[in-house]
Parts: sequence; C-alpha cells; structure tokens
Amino acid sequence: MHAKDILIDGYGRIREEVHAVLDGLGPDELHARPAPGVNSIAWLVWHLTRVQDDHVADAFGLDQVWLAQGWHERLGLGLPRHDTGYGHSPAQVAEVRVASADQLTGYYDAVHDQTLTALRGLAAKDLERIVDERWDPPVSLGVRLVSVLSDDLQHVGQAAYLRGLLSSTAA
Repeated sequence: MHAKDILIDGYGRIREEVHAVLDGLGPDELHARPAPGVNSIAWLVWHLTRVQDDHVADAFGLDQVWLAQGWHERLGLGLPRHDTGYGHSPAQVAEVRVASADQLTGYYDAVHDQTLTALRGLAAKDLERIVDERWDPPVSLGVRLVSVLSDDLQHVGQAAYLRGLLSSTAA
C-alpha cells in the first residue's frame, strides 16, 4: 500500500465521522453548548473543515473551497474571510450558527473532494517537500497532512462525544 492510499483512507474516515455526527441534527443540537466555554457541534465541524481547507489548499497551492466555491457567503457567519476558528473566544464560538446540518455537510464534502483530488496526485517523493519553514524543523507535506488528519479526527471525536452527551441529557 502506498502512503497516499493510507492518507486517502484516513481522510475518508473523517468524512464518515462528520456525516455520522451531523446526521439528523437540528439547529438546537448543532448549536447547543452544555457548559460555558464548550464548543458546539456546529463550531467543531466548521472549524475542522476550515482547517483542512486552509492547510490542504496552502500545501498544494490551491484556492480554498471556502472562498473559491462561495461557502463563506453561503454559510453567512460574518467572520473574516480567512478565519479558521483558531483561537476563538467563547463569544466567537457562539456566533458560528448555521441554518442546517446539510450546510456543514455540503461544505465538508466540497473540501473532502478537493483533498482527495490533491492526494490522488501525490508521488512518494512529494511527501518530503517542505511546505512551512516557520517551524524548526521545517514542516514537510507528509507531516502537514498527518497533522491535519490528527486534528480533524480529534475534533470530530469531540463532536461525536457532544452529540452523545446531548442525546443522553434529552432522554
């Protein structure tokens, strides 16, 4: 198995989990925050999608789906165009409100499609290419892709836990 196939599988698992978390949720569940300072499911999924979109686009020299396909306008969150949610305050988290889970699923799927297209074109040597020299050691494409994969899986896991928590308190 090639490294790109492992990455494609890993990113496919994020997609499966995003769909599972969002399936059937209404606005109340999407935006619920069971305690002050807790992120909502909507924010977690939006954030993991923005990070994947931002980092993969940057690493491959692509336009962000958020901007190029108009998701910034479609979701209408009123955030700066390049905001990914990093460092958001609790008040900013509360502002991330979407009309439906389908909006988040649509944006995630568009980012996923761009990610898969980029991954399918990889050769093994591409993973060694330096994509960020601001770190010591500099970050290679392979390390960046695994970093995004890890971050996204953590956030979708948090969203799944929150969904379970919300359903247990509603019963």
